[in-house]
Amino acid sequence: MRVVLTGGAGYVGSHVALVLAEAGHEPIIYDNLATGHRQAALGFPLVRGDVGDRRAVAAALREHEADAVMHFAGLIVVSESVREPARYYEANLLGPLAMLEAMRDAGIRRLIFSSSAAVYGEPQEIPISEEHPTRPVNTYGRTKLALEGALESWRQAHGLGYVALRYFNAAGADPVGRLGEDHRPETHLIPNVLAVALGRRPALALYGDDYPTPDGTCIRDYVHVMDLAQAHLLALEALEPGDGRIYNLGNARGHSVEEVVAEARRVTGHPIPVEVSPRRPGDAAALVASAERAERELGWERRWSDLHTIVETAWRWHRQHPQGYQE
Repeated sequence: MRVVLTGGAGYVGSHVALVLAEAGHEPIIYDNLATGHRQAALGFPLVRGDVGDRRAVAAALREHEADAVMHFAGLIVVSESVREPARYYEANLLGPLAMLEAMRDAGIRRLIFSSSAAVYGEPQEIPISEEHPTRPVNTYGRTKLALEGALESWRQAHGLGYVALRYFNAAGADPVGRLGEDHRPETHLIPNVLAVALGRRPALALYGDDYPTPDGTCIRDYVHVMDLAQAHLLALEALEPGDGRIYNLGNARGHSVEEVVAEARRVTGHPIPVEVSPRRPGDAAALVASAERAERELGWERRWSDLHTIVETAWRWHRQHPQGYQE
């Protein structure tokens, strides 16, 4: 299939494009490059444009004779979403609504959506299944949930087929070293830990060491980005117009911040000092996924998501690209 990936020059989207191509599909990157990187497009066709530009999206879909869309474009910094809600609703909801209409204009009825575990909010039970109540506690999560609701409305009204993939913590890098994680600013734990090992930061800020967990630090579910990419491929190949599916994508086990730091010390050989700071408001003690539905219905298997492989592949890329993508 020919697949247009909005935000395909970003972290997850670029890895998905690579996996699609290796499986025989044709990825086309649609990205405004505000946060994506031209190098991450790996030479695939790149159309520079905004998701909210209905005419431009429809033209790209028609020009490349697309069969499906994978939507990754958007803003992702939770703390920023709380400070600037209008910006997040515009980028994560209003723009994608224009994209859905562009898909209708071009006759495209298959969409894979990059959603988030942030739609769940404070966990009522661990592990978190897709049946868990959706009560997001920040603007980022609310925009993701709102777009999921829009997809269902478009399915009922127009026969859209969609799969919403609720990521937990995407991590790691292409094992061959072609792609990696380069957000600016970087808010994810593992690249910030590795930045200390590279000497780019003096110490890691650890936000709270008094949580009700075995070592007092937060527990999160880290899933390798290549395993995420494989789930997108499986979802695409299973999707038909008129379908509406939701899947969690996680590792089904959690690791604490202290465990991640300890593994990074082993992999890098660097001491990685830590400075304890106060807890951040809204941080849950533990977030761990149940991914049984994706395993059962899509046949999804995790090959790369043990903590050592996640940290080792991330370290390989960051060591080779200490300043990130250079453009």
